[in-house]
Amino acid sequence: MPFATGISPKSKTAAAILAFFLGTIGVHRFYVGKIWSGIFILILSIIGYATLSFVVGAFFLIAAGLWVLIDFIMILMGKFRDKHGLLLKN
Repeated sequence: MPFATGISPKSKTAAAILAFFLGTIGVHRFYVGKIWSGIFILILSIIGYATLSFVVGAFFLIAAGLWVLIDFIMILMGKFRDKHGLLLKN
């Protein structure tokens, strides 16, 4: 039972791969159950790509990219948590 051990059943490796390849659409956050923040990253990216020709879109894309980069680093360091606050398993 994952709650008894304090370790999430979600894989750190899977989360890192998802963040690296599909992070700007929030897939790694959907994977660990953080649905609302995943939707927010997805919306940031959609608005960014939709308004990129107006230059303001770059700011949205930079914000989403920085968020994903921080998440990716946190996953690699073993500090990223799932929706229940449990650390991801190795």
